[in-house]
Amino acid sequence: MLTTPDPANQLKKIEIEDYETLVQQVKPKPPLLKNSFWAFVVGGVICMLAQAIQNYLLSKGAGKTDAASWTSVIMIFLGALLTGIGVYNELGKIAGAGSIVPITGFSNAIVASAMEFKREGYIFGVGARIFSVAGPTLVFGFVIAVLIGAIKVFISS
Repeated sequence: MLTTPDPANQLKKIEIEDYETLVQQVKPKPPLLKNSFWAFVVGGVICMLAQAIQNYLLSKGAGKTDAASWTSVIMIFLGALLTGIGVYNELGKIAGAGSIVPITGFSNAIVASAMEFKREGYIFGVGARIFSVAGPTLVFGFVIAVLIGAIKVFISS
């Protein structure tokens, strides 16, 4: 049994193809090389700053683990501070993924989400919401840390 193609479906397919062609013509072409360059530079500068902080702490006599921990704390603080005063978002417009990959990007994601509630006040708005935003991230981090620790104990025994 042969079925004849439905003219309405053929017309719909032609309209979809025409629409896709139009979208491809109008869609802006991102400057890939420029974006990659700035992501590399900004991400590198952030990581270089963290390395300089860690080297400074090591030169002052901190142990390797303590220096790494304090470096993480300082970088998270700087990311939160720069997000709070609006600098990190401007940096993100230039750097793209270069600003979200380092640990400061984690800090930015949490603080930027909480800053949306600034109009409700700094205590009941930002202060309360930051934990609702950070909660799932921290729980995920704790669960993964426990799993990795359990795997390490299992492998070493």
